[in-house]
Amino acid sequence: MSKSISILDTAKQTLLSESESIKKLIDYLSIDFEQAVKTILECEGRVVVTGIGKSALIGSKIVATFNSTGTPSVFMHASEAVHGDLGLLQPKDCVICISNSGNSPEIKVLVPLLKRFGNKLIGITANETSFLGKHSDFVLLSKVDREADPNNLAPMNSTTAQLVLGDALAACLIECRNFTANDFALYHPGGALGKKLLLMVKDILNNQNKPKVKEDASIAEVIVEISEKRLGVTAVVDDNDNVVGIVTDGDLRRMLQKNTSFGNIVAKDIMTIHPKTIASDQLVSKALSVLEDNAITQLIVTENDEYKGVIHLHDILKEGIL
Repeated sequence: MSKSISILDTAKQTLLSESESIKKLIDYLSIDFEQAVKTILECEGRVVVTGIGKSALIGSKIVATFNSTGTPSVFMHASEAVHGDLGLLQPKDCVICISNSGNSPEIKVLVPLLKRFGNKLIGITANETSFLGKHSDFVLLSKVDREADPNNLAPMNSTTAQLVLGDALAACLIECRNFTANDFALYHPGGALGKKLLLMVKDILNNQNKPKVKEDASIAEVIVEISEKRLGVTAVVDDNDNVVGIVTDGDLRRMLQKNTSFGNIVAKDIMTIHPKTIASDQLVSKALSVLEDNAITQLIVTENDEYKGVIHLHDILKEGIL
């Protein structure tokens, strides 16, 4: 490696080159982009995305983004399409075909077949006068001045431009469909994001481990209850089983610091009244916010004002919600 070559300078130049190419795409946006979005919104089938080479890889990512944001999509490789995969395409589908040149042999064979059912064709290409450009119903121009590759050969800026146009389509579809964070969570139920937006307190609450003592319970009874339930806390309830307070292991330590004898002390003498509570149908992420805002580690859980148990910070952390 030549000492005159600066790795960081090359990296910075690459990022600058690609960012400038993206910025210039704004000038290429036209009514075709708006019509493409409307076509996808009105599509009664799926969005079939196709391409070849590096464009195929970009197409797969666009499909993933569409599917995760409420636009049913499927990827069909341009080469495989003419060898049987064209059966994926149904009359009510619309198609996005990606090709930088728009003139590759595979594209020239495929494009007429893509329109055989009258399917609307959206072309993403750097050449509006190419075969793909001329035969598309709507053209999204992904033109770049050059590639970031010093040799101007490896697809870099061009594939980035294709990817960004796909993201722009997805963002417009999200807006037009009023697709919310909760909708997004429905498509991501297994990850941390899905849990944050969907998981409720009752889903992780252990109803069998519900520490509680009466107001007149002795300190010994309080200690036993806290120790057995292993939550570092116990609710204090009245004769009707309504929560009237809470005793934490911290309350016990403070009591011991202040008293040399505690034979006559009962739960109500050391409990904290009006403890922080949360309804069982609230999101776990909301419970976490309450814990953080109040610098505490446990919350009393209720359901229609009935005591249901205790949720601990550790329960939340085990679910991967931060």
